[in-house]
Amino acid sequence: MTNGSLRRTDSAERVIAASAQVIYLALLDPQAVARWLPPEGMTGQVHAFEAKEGGRYRMALVYDKPEQGNSGKTSEQTDIVEGRFVELRPNERVVQQVEFESEDPAFAGTMTITWALEPINGGTRVRVACANVPEGISREDHEVGLSSTLANLADFTERNPVG
Repeated sequence: MTNGSLRRTDSAERVIAASAQVIYLALLDPQAVARWLPPEGMTGQVHAFEAKEGGRYRMALVYDKPEQGNSGKTSEQTDIVEGRFVELRPNERVVQQVEFESEDPAFAGTMTITWALEPINGGTRVRVACANVPEGISREDHEVGLSSTLANLADFTERNPVG
């Protein structure tokens, strides 16, 4: 294996003032995911969603203003993601495998996303780790996106405590 073929892992974490149960439910509710998952500057559209181990989902992330130099992986303004739920451990962990629909080989491959929930005093520590990140996604952009997504998840779950 050459160094050029090695893939990296990006991660982020945040303490959220909500229970692990509320956050877990938000990870598995398609309407909730469409609201909190897209990072700042994007909106989400869920096309299919089977929240069970082995279940599949398909989602579009659409740039609000693609003319500002943002470029989608699938089309000029859109990222289409095909995913599968690998592991669902209630109130503890969600593991997903995702692939971007793209003709660009820089975005090829299966990325594994692990959401780990750790109850702590006053809320839940949420850790997200993305393994096998496609080389077309810069580390800097991904870190900004992950932080934005965690902020959205915090805002959503802290405002919607019943999930």
